[in-house]
Amino acid sequence: MNHSPSHTAASPSLASTPQPANAHTRERDGQWLLIAGGVLLGTIGVFVEEAGQHPLVTVWFRCAFGALALLAWCLGTGRGRELLLSGKARWVACATGVLMVLNWALFFAAIPRTSIAVATVIFHIQPIWVIVFGALFLRAAVSPLQWLATLAALAGLVLTTGLLDGTAAAAVTESNNSQGYLAGVLMCLGGSLCYAGVTLLANTQKAISPYAIALWQCLVGAVALAWAPFVLGWPPLGAAWGWLLGLGVLHTGLAYVVLFAGMARLGLGRIAVLQFVYPLTAVLVDWAVYGRTLSPVQLAGVGLMAAALWTLRRPGKAAASAG
Repeated sequence: MNHSPSHTAASPSLASTPQPANAHTRERDGQWLLIAGGVLLGTIGVFVEEAGQHPLVTVWFRCAFGALALLAWCLGTGRGRELLLSGKARWVACATGVLMVLNWALFFAAIPRTSIAVATVIFHIQPIWVIVFGALFLRAAVSPLQWLATLAALAGLVLTTGLLDGTAAAAVTESNNSQGYLAGVLMCLGGSLCYAGVTLLANTQKAISPYAIALWQCLVGAVALAWAPFVLGWPPLGAAWGWLLGLGVLHTGLAYVVLFAGMARLGLGRIAVLQFVYPLTAVLVDWAVYGRTLSPVQLAGVGLMAAALWTLRRPGKAAASAG
């Protein structure tokens, strides 16, 4: 996911209610919400594979059903005013929508070419691009530790692809497609670059509600790809529609609401750790449903990436003092 809802802190209370107990309950609820959201997103690959549709058709259904689900939830909870954007905020929301559509299309196309586990883990390299782009184009300060963690994450990425230990070659032999696996890896990298762009653009308009920007992204995708099912074919009546409905309602509507609610209750450090529930779940789901496992070298790469990205996402003292 690409949005970070504004972290709301409970107002200091002058009443006799013990604040530490409230804070503990709030943090506990936030942890479970983030874990639930990560587990839910970890199953998205199964829905994509079982739907069996062209990636652009899959993206369109996710956007269309997701927009309806988010709109219904926002209106039902009295957040309708948050959805109205104008001026620069509207243009930023539309631009992030275009990038998000490209990101989803590349990710969905990569899954059958690699695997759910490999595609999901490679996709999570996107925080590296945020740091690199920030340093190159925004002149953001990057510490030596951050550069070291960046190099470690990239090294873990190379290990995870399976290009060094023969895992990729075995996948190519099994699929009888010498270019498919590498193309899938490149698609994941392209998708992660798009996702990094979404993150940077969204941070220029922090006043936008995360629910609003998520809805606008879905609306942009639904409009931009409205031609896809007519040209590429509608899914046959039956199970495919159920899987596509799940992508929109569960993995977009419900997942976004649950994740945003959890993030609003936790600090950045805890969020950074719990975000790895998503790729971990994807690896386990790929094994449980399709029997596909990562090699020891790939698992070492996943561990190296997780450690490096956790280091990068931990808020330092300066960030904490700046709020």
